[in-house]
Amino acid sequence: MTTPFEEGPSPWIGPPLAEDMVRRAEETLGVRLPRSYVELMYQQNGGVLKNSCYPTGFRTSWAADHFGVDVIMGVGYEEGVDAQSANLISEWDYPNVGVVIGVTPMAGPDTVMLDYSGSGPNGEPAVVYVGEDRIPRRIADSFGEFINGLVSCEVYEDEDQ
Repeated sequence: MTTPFEEGPSPWIGPPLAEDMVRRAEETLGVRLPRSYVELMYQQNGGVLKNSCYPTGFRTSWAADHFGVDVIMGVGYEEGVDAQSANLISEWDYPNVGVVIGVTPMAGPDTVMLDYSGSGPNGEPAVVYVGEDRIPRRIADSFGEFINGLVSCEVYEDEDQ
């Protein structure tokens, strides 16, 4: 499986993932993290994305038909989901539907979250985009679907001209 992350050092990359880190994160967050997310974090524990745009069928804080997401946060370190999600939800008044996993280019007014509101804390969460209006909009039925749906932002470059 090829990695969705850029190569090279980054403060967004945490230490190699271990089972106890996942367990502690899930206890802190009060949810079961999706298997596809955990498996990816075992490959690399967070990082900057190679393909960092996600197409949508709705207007976002970013554009008419997509948004950017630069980083997927990992687990068990200062910049990880278990250390940051609750603070980000509080600081930015995001809806309390789950776990903040993505850092967008605007780094705050919008975000990407795992949404447990339909699945419960032990189910498979959907992935939602939360814009400046704070309405969670479903963009993928699973984390794996979200990662596989990321595209190069070059696809959208002509729109800006």
